[in-house]
Amino acid sequence: MAVELKLADTPVECCVPVGRRGLTGEQADATAQLFKALADPHRVRIVNLLANAGEPVCVCDITDSIGLSQPTISFHLKKLVASGLLDREKRATWAYYSLNPSALEQLTDVVKIEGESR
Repeated sequence: MAVELKLADTPVECCVPVGRRGLTGEQADATAQLFKALADPHRVRIVNLLANAGEPVCVCDITDSIGLSQPTISFHLKKLVASGLLDREKRATWAYYSLNPSALEQLTDVVKIEGESR
């Protein structure tokens, strides 16, 4: 006995449509550089320290808080500044570091859900 199959009259969607435009290739490259700068646990700790500081932090305080040598901290800070995640301000002989708000916004834009308020 043969069974006859009928196709539905209305098309069925197989996927959920994309809700908003994604990043351009250039935006994705720039954002990937920020994530690469955070690919080290010491740099993540530095960013976390600065996020909780509320004001620029002297390099000497970062060195004391993270517990690494000054040359090692300077190496990590240089990477974070070069990526754009941190801003550096020179005050007399000391350098003070703070988070760059636009770079942080760029990072959060990758996972921001459209219409969601933060």
